[in-house]
Amino acid sequence: MKLKEKIFCKLDGARGRSFSGEELAEEFGVSRNAVWKAIKSLQAEGFIIAAAPNRGYSLAEENDKITVSGVQKFLSGGEYQISVVDSTGSVLDDLKQAAAHGAPAWSVRIAEEQTAGRGRFGRPFYSPKGAGLYIGILLRPDFSATETLFITTSAAVAVCEAIESVCSDSCEIKWVNDVFLRGRKVCGILTEASFSVESGGIERAVVGIGINIRETAFPPELKSIATSVFEGVECPAETRAKIAAKLLERFRYYIEGIPRRAFYSEYKRRSFVIGKRVEIRSGDLNKSGIVQDIDEQCFLKVKLDDGSEKLLSGGEVSIKVQ
Repeated sequence: MKLKEKIFCKLDGARGRSFSGEELAEEFGVSRNAVWKAIKSLQAEGFIIAAAPNRGYSLAEENDKITVSGVQKFLSGGEYQISVVDSTGSVLDDLKQAAAHGAPAWSVRIAEEQTAGRGRFGRPFYSPKGAGLYIGILLRPDFSATETLFITTSAAVAVCEAIESVCSDSCEIKWVNDVFLRGRKVCGILTEASFSVESGGIERAVVGIGINIRETAFPPELKSIATSVFEGVECPAETRAKIAAKLLERFRYYIEGIPRRAFYSEYKRRSFVIGKRVEIRSGDLNKSGIVQDIDEQCFLKVKLDDGSEKLLSGGEVSIKVQ
């Protein structure tokens, strides 16, 4: 760990408290000038660090840049290989490259900004700097290819619980993978997997999750359909780190519980499409019907207008609630 990272961890663990340059230099076995340079480097990266004569250095309470140590301090267990970058094209693509070079399961990539974030069917995902949590998670699961969809549904439930841990509103899920808050979309989830021809199982899966946290000026096409966790109110410091930690822990719980479908009851309870009239789109297919249920395989049971019933797979179609 570099000196500036050690100093940041020290200041972050006692926000608002001041440490003199002499104290820090003695603790880390360096000169006071080295401490000063490290502080300047942290300030240049955007951290708000007060430096007062005769008092020393302190990390201001309002700091909200995501850091590895900032997320780790809210984790209660489990090993994760976390990396944080200021900007990237896509955390999902970053992890796919890391996976190709042997990165282990539960490698995690977090970005302050994505310049090429995407959702299902290649749709762009708006990822402005500092306004959301853009996180990618690498899995190396040992279950069958037919259970791939359960990765996404597990992530959706984990996202709901993570958001609810910091706000009083309840989240809902639009089949298959969109998380809604106060009637509008607050999160998108995309899972991409590669399969082993020999075993027929999943070789690796990368999950990209984008959560709108702070209120921001959405593009015109998103204004009426998107929202943020903290809409119209201030987002407390360290909230994104708290959400990231909670998300990782709950997602891990549901992934490890896939054989027993641990996610299912919460996923179904949070669904807002059951009982709703929907429009079904798949290629040239465009039909309407009423959603009857979601089964344990996460197939959507729909009664079409012609009286027939159809089971829909999330990988094949999209629906629009009418």
